[in-house]
Amino acid sequence: MQLHFTKMHGAGNDFIVIDLISQDYTICPQDVRRLANRHLGVGCDQILTVEAPHNPQVDFRYRIYNADGSEVQQCGNGARCFAIFVREKKLTRKRTIRVETAAGVIELRALQNNEVEVDMGAPEFEPEKIPFAATARQQSYALLIDNTELEIGSVSMGNPHAVLRVESTSQSEVERLGPLIESHADFPQHVNVGFMQIVSEKEIKLRVYERSVGETLACGTGACAAVVYGISRSWLSDPVTVALPGGKLSVSWAGEGQPVIMTGPTAVVFEGSIKI
Repeated sequence: MQLHFTKMHGAGNDFIVIDLISQDYTICPQDVRRLANRHLGVGCDQILTVEAPHNPQVDFRYRIYNADGSEVQQCGNGARCFAIFVREKKLTRKRTIRVETAAGVIELRALQNNEVEVDMGAPEFEPEKIPFAATARQQSYALLIDNTELEIGSVSMGNPHAVLRVESTSQSEVERLGPLIESHADFPQHVNVGFMQIVSEKEIKLRVYERSVGETLACGTGACAAVVYGISRSWLSDPVTVALPGGKLSVSWAGEGQPVIMTGPTAVVFEGSIKI
């Protein structure tokens, strides 16, 4: 069959978005790997599918697949692209869209100029909910990497994150430390790793090594996790601008138990079809 898709990106984090409401197709890991391959397929960080919801109280089901074929719970940049996609494809006329994900229901709000505001829900700090192998919740944790203790924050934004504060993102060892932390035994489901440089209480620079993907130009949940950790340590003050290699996001968090609100851009790169 010919599978129709749209290539999109949010601050450089790129996606293949597939409408599985008007197309009858069941995605499988082998096809995900082929489509995501930048040399032999279309190329992307993640594949997003638009599906009919299981919950009648929401508008759509939103599923996310990493380039290696694994399904993950959440993707903030992808959520923004999802909102623009379903409106442009006339699957909905709503500006406020509720979607179900593997991590729960999130709310998307389409703004002007293809910007989207996403209610990412409240962050989770309890180790067993992240999941992270710690005996009790702490403000920060010592993680042993190559016989060196690194201080990290750990938080879930529907997916697990480790955040390191660094002096300079340009000088940080993302390529070396990223995969070592991502696959650390204390993170049983692996972890996304953020390298955060604080510019001021209102701005950070961030690089993210995403689990099963590698470093990406932007990571929405990573931006949220970094801001949450920074605010919880009193390093940052709400709201915060997050400068990623692919662009800037705005993240707001009012504190414990409150939802994280992320706002940022989206763009359509091209549309096409591929034989499956």
